[in-house]
Amino acid sequence: MPRSSTGKWVARAGATGGGRTYRGQAPINWYAALVLIVIAGLVSIAFARMDYQRGAVASTVPPVKGGAPWFAAITFDVCGTQRAPLPSNALDTARQSFYTTGNGVITISPKTTSAAGHNAVLGKFVSSYKGLVLSSTALRLPVSASSSASSKSSKKHKTVASSGTTFHNGQRCPAGSKDAGKKAFVTVSYWPNAFSSKAKPLTVSGSPSTLRFTNDQLITVGFVPHGTKLPKPNGTIVTALLDASAGSSSAPTAPTAPPTSVPSTTPTTASGSTSPTAPTPSKATHTTTHTTTHTTKAG
Repeated sequence: MPRSSTGKWVARAGATGGGRTYRGQAPINWYAALVLIVIAGLVSIAFARMDYQRGAVASTVPPVKGGAPWFAAITFDVCGTQRAPLPSNALDTARQSFYTTGNGVITISPKTTSAAGHNAVLGKFVSSYKGLVLSSTALRLPVSASSSASSKSSKKHKTVASSGTTFHNGQRCPAGSKDAGKKAFVTVSYWPNAFSSKAKPLTVSGSPSTLRFTNDQLITVGFVPHGTKLPKPNGTIVTALLDASAGSSSAPTAPTAPPTSVPSTTPTTASGSTSPTAPTPSKATHTTTHTTTHTTKAG
């Protein structure tokens, strides 16, 4: 009897493929290998994307590292008032990729591949400018000398809040401003080329930090009520942009005339001795020199 019952149990276990315990085990190693493959794929995609943005593309798509600089005009409109240009932050232009000299024009001159090509965006300039904050929900302008100089008049007239104030979406414009009492929001409009007759204003959707620079671009950053049509930067700023673009153009250099070699002549004396050789004149003082040789006969 025991033998028959044992045989039946063995037969039953073989029929079930190893018993209930074996069937209930999950293939952990198989799932772990699958997870590792997925992770490795995601990591390789991330590195490929970084290489695409910072490597070959940034080295070939303008503005390129070490190439000719680009220029873009920028202005700020707060509650209907266009602010004065940002003060200069050009401290070390040999290393700075994005800076302004205080005339409302941004110089875009990539010094690294991470600032070139598709990486040349408005957010790079904002992050490099101390005191300036710009996002899709907030705007803060740095305190400038012009605002402190006009502090007395601002207290008297109570116009738009002084520089240094952070404006948040939904905040109402202050009393005395053109849009006083209205809720305002951060809006960024731009014109791809200031000197194109067909250029139409475009509005940034999403984060303004992703706005790519284009050469001779116009940008207006506004904190205004919904539906407000932002104006272009004023004529003074546009003129500064034109001057910067014209100044960066490489003019042909006039050919330099080769220096004229001056023959060295040694005058002789009656006794046959030689006198010291006359020094060759500098290129900056003379282009051609005529030397006369005199021979003195013995008495």
